[in-house]
Amino acid sequence: MELTMTDIAPADPAMASDVAPLIRALRPGLTQAGFMEFAAEAHAQGLVFTAAHGDGRCVAVAAHRVLATSRGRLLFVDDLVTAPGVRSGGIGTRLMSELEERARRAGCTRIELDSGVSNHGAHRFYHAGRMAIVALHFARDLSDGR
Repeated sequence: MELTMTDIAPADPAMASDVAPLIRALRPGLTQAGFMEFAAEAHAQGLVFTAAHGDGRCVAVAAHRVLATSRGRLLFVDDLVTAPGVRSGGIGTRLMSELEERARRAGCTRIELDSGVSNHGAHRFYHAGRMAIVALHFARDLSDGR
């Protein structure tokens, strides 16, 4: 499948029609309105939404940003999702290659991302792409008010 990679801004109608459905499939608790609010706020903080279009539709999305850290400059992938009907067809690999090229152009020393501990299919994909588990990500839920 021929792919076109396009960065989508929050004001672009494609954010709601193309990007939102895929990100919301990855994050089912996110409403359409919630996604649009998140997209606008995160975009203002530097998050880039790159959509892969093929066969007349959006088939994958990556949300990513360049960060300066004490460990060096990196491209952090917040979300990466391929449409279920086209998974295992090389689209995710091509999108990751696009992100790697962008990271190199931005002077990044590596690409980083978090993946849920039970998302074994994603883990296989990342390992196949020569990514290593280099840290554990810890979180504390503050929504309970304590």
